[in-house]
Amino acid sequence: MEKEQINSNTPEALPQHHKVIVGLGIALVVILLLLSPFVIAGAIFSRAEVGGFTETVKSFLFSKDSAIKLEGGRVNFLILGIGGKGHAGGDLTDTMIFASLSLANHSVKLVSIPRDIWVPEIRAKINSAYHWGDLQPGRGGGLPFAKQIVSEVTGQPVDYALAIDFSGFQGIIDTIGGVDVAIDRSFTDTKYPIAGRENDTCGGDITFACRYKTVHFDKGVTHMDGATALEFARSREGDNEENTDFARSARQQKIISAISKKVLSFGTIINPIKDYKILLAVKASVETDLEPTAIGILARAVLGSRNNMSSQVLPVDLLVNPPITPTYDKQYVLIPKTGNGKWEDINKWFSSILN
Repeated sequence: MEKEQINSNTPEALPQHHKVIVGLGIALVVILLLLSPFVIAGAIFSRAEVGGFTETVKSFLFSKDSAIKLEGGRVNFLILGIGGKGHAGGDLTDTMIFASLSLANHSVKLVSIPRDIWVPEIRAKINSAYHWGDLQPGRGGGLPFAKQIVSEVTGQPVDYALAIDFSGFQGIIDTIGGVDVAIDRSFTDTKYPIAGRENDTCGGDITFACRYKTVHFDKGVTHMDGATALEFARSREGDNEENTDFARSARQQKIISAISKKVLSFGTIINPIKDYKILLAVKASVETDLEPTAIGILARAVLGSRNNMSSQVLPVDLLVNPPITPTYDKQYVLIPKTGNGKWEDINKWFSSILN
């Protein structure tokens, strides 16, 4: 009897070891397709002489969490926003956010620290810690000193830090095509400062009206480009209770959350051209003590926590506004309700929300 002819193009015709080889081949193709954005991006970044990308990707894919600083399954970092060139007090930190990432339960907590908190150690507001760290060599530098002061105030270790110039903040938002922000209440600020005109004499106008412009925001979800988002985040003289440090901090957190959501979206992650542009914007305006290995691990952890982020502002009832006296260099400041430089209750609050 003649043997039944078998179609050699069907999987059934393949010997078992051939089937295994075909299966491995298909798996390899799938892996390459998944990694192709990283491969393409690596080539782009290498040509543009943007270092550390390969190491960052390898860390993202393969490194263990234990390769970074961890305490109790958490890594804490400090996010600073500085005005930069063209702004009065360009190296003061207009934004200070303590971020804590839990690798155990895949969550991120963001806490805004009011810039007007008075720190007796430096006889200045906390937003000048970065400035004094850079100005005085014995402080170790802007980032290390800011981390030290924030650690004392919060009672928590600060493992890493990054300072971003607001021009880069604006560029990143424009690169990702803007962000959608939910505005809680309408407000108008008639004294929003115009960059570069801080010392304009305005032709003798004693009100210096030429130094300012009016910005307005309506309640509801608004799509913002970089310039609009920057105005929303930095406005300090708004009506409708939007003229406080706490209101501004809440707005800044909204912008950061919106950026995170957009940057961590699948469409952005697999787009090497967009990733490259984002990296260039970041590279031009960010100072950080994060190494490529840590960046890769943290990027992976943040990606896994993108749906479990919460944000808040240091509670106002833990702070008081003392009289304007020489003790505080006649400035508007905030101090702990328990007394100047007494951080115990603030330390306890941070401990309670993180543990």
